[in-house]
Amino acid sequence: MPRLETSARAKLNLTLDVLRRREDGYHDLRMVMQSVELCDTITLETGGDAGLTVRTNLSYLPHDKRNLAAAAALRFREVTGKGWDSLSIHIQKRIPVCAGMGGGSSDAAAVLRALNEITEAGLSPGRLVRLGSAVGSDVPYCVLGGTALAEGRGEILTPLPPLPACEIVICKPDFFIPTPVLFSRINCAKIRCRPDTAGVIAALEGGDLGGVARRLYNVFEDVLPRRCGGEIREIKKELVGCGALGAAMSGTGPSVFGIFDCPACAQDALAALARTYRNVFLTHPVPPQV
Repeated sequence: MPRLETSARAKLNLTLDVLRRREDGYHDLRMVMQSVELCDTITLETGGDAGLTVRTNLSYLPHDKRNLAAAAALRFREVTGKGWDSLSIHIQKRIPVCAGMGGGSSDAAAVLRALNEITEAGLSPGRLVRLGSAVGSDVPYCVLGGTALAEGRGEILTPLPPLPACEIVICKPDFFIPTPVLFSRINCAKIRCRPDTAGVIAALEGGDLGGVARRLYNVFEDVLPRRCGGEIREIKKELVGCGALGAAMSGTGPSVFGIFDCPACAQDALAALARTYRNVFLTHPVPPQV
């Protein structure tokens, strides 16, 4: 029975800007994205006669096509004609759920890459990106990973120079912010502060970690519900107080991350936040996955 194990990396938004609401109801975005070592582990096995099954170490996650990993597998078979009598997908979750770090999207992207290898379909990275766009808005970026500019709904990708070596501390507070709620609170015409995305790109091109970190910015931080916003500001304050060069919320939250050039400072931040929060991670940027 063919078996393949692969990693699904978490993503962070170094910048996130919402440009306009589209006629199709979605929004045009402009984001600098970065993948990190923190990952889920995806194991695929083909053969047998059980059809498509999905298992995870978290009992509350869906085990049918509502799970993006299953949706990706079905989409891959539909588009490529490369089928199977049985496909078992096991997901060992480490990326927190509903955290703004693209866990489900990264799982789906990992399934697409793995199926491309197992079935020898030979799809190019660009074709996998287009296939992923039909599964979810963050899936195209998660197919590629690394450092990239994402535009449109997230499917228009431009690879960027890598984020310089650094320590990244991530903290997910113990609440959930529904993505539709934050999008409903955004009025694109009234956004007063926007990220300096061009400045971040220039800093990446110059290998300037501090220049990137000083420009971390996410427009959703300005429309958070009051209680959530206050806690996220406190986490950012803790990170910066421990020596982070910059800190921001990722995606639609609630995860907050800080970039450090001092390993000891990052360890201090990890320890300080772990006294209050269950989900705190020390990780590092990683290159593209394809």
